[in-house]
Amino acid sequence: MLKSTYHKGQIEAGCDEAGRGCLAGPVFAAAVILPPDFRNPLLDDSKKLSAKQRNELRPIIETGCISFGVAWADQSEIDDINILNASILAMHRALEKLENQPGFILVDGNRFHPYHDIAYKTIVKGDGIYMNIAAASVLAKTYRDEYMTLIDQDYPEYGWAKNKGYPTTAHRQAIRKLGATPHHRKSFTLLPPQYRLEFK
Repeated sequence: MLKSTYHKGQIEAGCDEAGRGCLAGPVFAAAVILPPDFRNPLLDDSKKLSAKQRNELRPIIETGCISFGVAWADQSEIDDINILNASILAMHRALEKLENQPGFILVDGNRFHPYHDIAYKTIVKGDGIYMNIAAASVLAKTYRDEYMTLIDQDYPEYGWAKNKGYPTTAHRQAIRKLGATPHHRKSFTLLPPQYRLEFK
């Protein structure tokens, strides 16, 4: 069972993102405030869960939490400010959507920018330690997967419903054959340097 909070006795939001390592699509982030008595034995780092488990957990988190927010930064923002800053921007936008202002923010990873005047703590692999970060990781991942499946309908050749924009061999082969789409991140190395790439 994961730890419930970092600080007891105050409203604490857990934050995490999904999609940093993808070649296409936005980076999504979620912020979740859980009640002190929230428990679920299945809840863990979303990367350790199957898609079925994540989708089962999502409504449990959404109905059982005090508040949650999900947001994103799109591929053009990623290209403009880099993936790290875009990930943090998405987290800030998710925090902005919370109905309750947290007294403390717990962030997965090792980098974050101050959000208003709220104290925060970054925790490497925090999504496998704290429930509120794990819950945020599940929401960020499921919402992003849903989005990538949706845009896959317009660009089925790239296999986003399956690879979710990650750099699989099939995804790179499609880029090599068909070029890059408007959803691809121009600042990322989409193909090895020896291949010429054209954006649509």
